[in-house]
Amino acid sequence: MQYINYYQSPLGDILLAADEAGLTGLWFDGGKYFAAGLDPEHEEKDTPVLKQTKEWLTVYFSGREPDFCPPVHMMGTPFQLTVWKILQKIPYGKTVTYGEIAKEIAAMKGLPRMSAQAVGGAVGHNKISIIVPCHRVVGTNKSLTGYAGGIDKKVKLLTMENIYCPNFLRLSEIPKR
Repeated sequence: MQYINYYQSPLGDILLAADEAGLTGLWFDGGKYFAAGLDPEHEEKDTPVLKQTKEWLTVYFSGREPDFCPPVHMMGTPFQLTVWKILQKIPYGKTVTYGEIAKEIAAMKGLPRMSAQAVGGAVGHNKISIIVPCHRVVGTNKSLTGYAGGIDKKVKLLTMENIYCPNFLRLSEIPKR
């Protein structure tokens, strides 16, 4: 059984979902994959995991790095799970490129190379945004690429973490979707 609740962030409403094992979803309202993976039968209830997630988000949106993490219960393909575990290791205030993640996976699997585009697909389908920090993944030369919650939110999240990327587009230059 999944349980849901809502969090009002400075960047818009966020839907939270959890089961008995941990957080299963954190989506910005109106995002590309909003509520993807949410059980059709779920209950609105403020569980301990959801309360802890809200506390984490409150610390994060106050401009501080949280010193705790709610338990997460990631569900996806083996490849997605590998990518998402790497995302969880990206430090607050830092970025990595899709290519760097691809190289790490290739080395783990003993392969000569791995597709950065495949990594991008897995990053884009991360169901637990912010806490599993897919917003910290950038393109070559620190260029901004897509973000399921909206590229404007990615810019704001990176800015909140004092991450400077010289190739950020000005918000006025971001194409409307």
